[in-house]
Amino acid sequence: MEDPACDLQMLRNTYAQFTYVNAVVSGWRRVYKRWIRPCLSGNPSRLLDIGCGGGDLVERLARWTARDGLNVEITAIEPDERAVDFMKSRSLPNSVVIRRAMTGDLVREGRKYDVVISNHVIHHLDAVELKLFLSDSAALATKLALHNDIRRDDFAYLGFMPTALVFRRSFITVDGLISIRRSYLPDELRRVVPDPWRVRSMPLFRNLLFWQP
Repeated sequence: MEDPACDLQMLRNTYAQFTYVNAVVSGWRRVYKRWIRPCLSGNPSRLLDIGCGGGDLVERLARWTARDGLNVEITAIEPDERAVDFMKSRSLPNSVVIRRAMTGDLVREGRKYDVVISNHVIHHLDAVELKLFLSDSAALATKLALHNDIRRDDFAYLGFMPTALVFRRSFITVDGLISIRRSYLPDELRRVVPDPWRVRSMPLFRNLLFWQP
């Protein structure tokens, strides 16, 4: 997926199929109810999704917050133009704003958000990149910064292999297996994240990394 020369149709298929993978394994509904929803009491509140991929998570968050009667402006940022183009082809709610940007761009602009999140970004970052990413996240968040990612595990790796039978003509399986191998163990994360960031293990082989002022 990260190869600029990769097959564009397979990439778009992958973005579309993220909807099903994230719905099954990412646990965002639980995370939303436990951590995110209590921080969205403003009128409006502002939420930032960093590295939003195909946009399926921001679509669900927009639906959940609307159902809960919350007025939330959601900004989805992504540095990859191909992902931005795919998101713009979706029928996302009017509460979602899509930008091709990096966290550093928003920090320099002085942007602030009640809640800052990411999904499946942490495992792409080495220790130095992670510290910069967390610094930007904390600078942008006023109530909560929360990053949800894969936890490395042999059972997770073996369990993901059969997805090749379901998700064809996409990078879902090969990218997912690479991501599992790249991902952190909880203690590995704890050794590299600064205070007051905290790491929590979650069901279905997840790491939850969060910060609150």
